[in-house]
Amino acid sequence: MFDCFGAGQQLTEVTFGGRNWRTTPELARPMFAALPVMRQLHELLWYLAEAVARAGEPLLAEVRELQLETEQHTGLGPAELAALDIAAHRGRGGDLLRRVSATVRSQVPDPARDREGVDLIGALLRGARLRGASLRGAYLIAADLAGADLRDTDLLGADLRDTDLRGADLTGCLFLTRPQVTAARGDRSTRLPAGFDPPAHWS
Repeated sequence: MFDCFGAGQQLTEVTFGGRNWRTTPELARPMFAALPVMRQLHELLWYLAEAVARAGEPLLAEVRELQLETEQHTGLGPAELAALDIAAHRGRGGDLLRRVSATVRSQVPDPARDREGVDLIGALLRGARLRGASLRGAYLIAADLAGADLRDTDLLGADLRDTDLRGADLTGCLFLTRPQVTAARGDRSTRLPAGFDPPAHWS
């Protein structure tokens, strides 16, 4: 599922002053060039908002500084957005989020081992204790995580397409997004973090 994290609305209403490429065709090229940059900025803001709530000192000041800088970038004009080194900016954000994650997970008693970026496609992990582990960027497509303990687990960028999360506990997990939840399979017994509602297709 694609989610622009509000980037499309920002681009249309702010960057291009309410104009769009359908009514003003000459805007198509600059708008299409700016959208991927704006989306990455908004996605980073999603993660940084959580990091503000989870980070302790001394990382909190650094998180807020990057959050403010990122918000300022979303107000750039089309040419400035095109010239922005978004890869470098996201790299800074990724490093900071990694440090926040490590700090939060270090407080978990006896955390599970990290499986960052690991291929777990179709893995049988029903009821597994994965609390406090990093599953950042892991491939969990069609994996069986029914009843698994995913509390305080870093799920940034984890591929949860068709992942069985029925009865799993994701409370307190780190850097989960709504598209990830929507792509997975769950039910009313799946425990999601605060602010997440079960998708309509979950039974």
